[in-house]
Amino acid sequence: MSRSHLIDRRTCLKGIGVALALPLFESMGWAEPEKKKAAKPPVRLGFMYMPHGVIMDQFWPASPESFLTAPPPALESLRPVLAQCLMLKGISGVPISPFNGAPHALELSTWLTARLPDPDRRSQINISISADQIAASYLGHLTSLPSLELATMPQTHKENQEGLNEGYYSHCSYRSPTQALPAETNPRSVLQRLFGMPDQAGHTRSPGPSSQTSALDRKMLDLVLGGAKDLRRNLPRDDQHKLDEYLDSVRSVERRIAAIEYRQKEAALEKAGVSSSKRHASDSPPIEIKIPLGDKRSEYMQVMCDLNVLAFQTDTTRVSTYIGSTPNGVSYPELGFKDTHHSQTHHAFEAEKVRKVAAITAFNIEQFAYMVKRMAAIREGDGTLLDNSIMMWGSGLEDGNKHQRENLPFIVAGRGGGSINTGRFLTNVRGNQGDLLTTLLGCAGVPLDRPIGIAKKSITEMQATI
Repeated sequence: MSRSHLIDRRTCLKGIGVALALPLFESMGWAEPEKKKAAKPPVRLGFMYMPHGVIMDQFWPASPESFLTAPPPALESLRPVLAQCLMLKGISGVPISPFNGAPHALELSTWLTARLPDPDRRSQINISISADQIAASYLGHLTSLPSLELATMPQTHKENQEGLNEGYYSHCSYRSPTQALPAETNPRSVLQRLFGMPDQAGHTRSPGPSSQTSALDRKMLDLVLGGAKDLRRNLPRDDQHKLDEYLDSVRSVERRIAAIEYRQKEAALEKAGVSSSKRHASDSPPIEIKIPLGDKRSEYMQVMCDLNVLAFQTDTTRVSTYIGSTPNGVSYPELGFKDTHHSQTHHAFEAEKVRKVAAITAFNIEQFAYMVKRMAAIREGDGTLLDNSIMMWGSGLEDGNKHQRENLPFIVAGRGGGSINTGRFLTNVRGNQGDLLTTLLGCAGVPLDRPIGIAKKSITEMQATI
């Protein structure tokens, strides 16, 4: 098709006049302002985390040949997109000596830093800038948000392992060696951050508690979406279809967040003995949805995944992290049991506990699969959003039973704009956590002046040959 309408995204957004980003249209292209040439879409980089490791024989494929045709139970939800995934067996974690008594304080904090905290300053945050923030420092000036940090649980876990700062238990993003970045757990706040109105200082206005503020936010969103629909009349048919899909996605996320909030309010009123809606006397009361500790964890996590997808689709950010859960105290009643994740990982090979850990692992991978399948369905440029992304799922422990770290579980989804050769299971990768992170950033086009953490090399076998 003709590219006579190439414009750079910032010009487009200024023309719209409000802070709602739009997806890439074929009639826009990723234009270079100086040359007005259509360029490849940018590469996005995302990380999603689960603690406590996996049940190894239910996670790793039986062989490279069976990876695509007969995946193990933990990967079943990824089956439709396995051709766009890569698995690497043989990635070791950071050796934790002299912190041998702090496996849970270090499983998340070393995950994206590939480095141990300073042993001489244990009570203070002092580790290393994390891989996501290295990427954000290079790519962040190109987007309205340098990076997006999400979490399912509040980052408040406290436990004194080896005298280490409590922040190490629940943070994986570090803007500097001494600054841990907080993650957002409220989907409403994330939506506001992505699509809200900035103040004069450039900060996004947080939604207030009053209904007046919520009404104003809704009117603003209605106004913006209405303006986007006006734009539709001047777009080619393919771009009209893409805009319609995008607007439906924004509205869908808004409705689902509102539904969660409504059920929370209803349940709270019922619990207080107040009838809050017209129901038959024989009806069961509304279930109490606790976020992030409620019965419908999948619904909450999928809303957060949708927000991540929208942020990438609109080029609001190109770097994200999502901490699916943190060590200790997390339960999954949605799976039919209330035992905490951590308690079941010390299973001593007891069959029922092993079953529950396997179910928790499959559940978390299912949420990751939900996100990457949505990305695979979004057309962008000559491919899909997933084609132009690198999404890493993993854990900071190999095995929660013995706190092993020699063979960490990782799944990489997306081709990184053609830089990663997917659809494979690499069985004998000899490398460490830092090597993997260094390689992924290189595939995302982020130059490094030094390897990340304990890295010693790039993992060339995962890269596509050009």
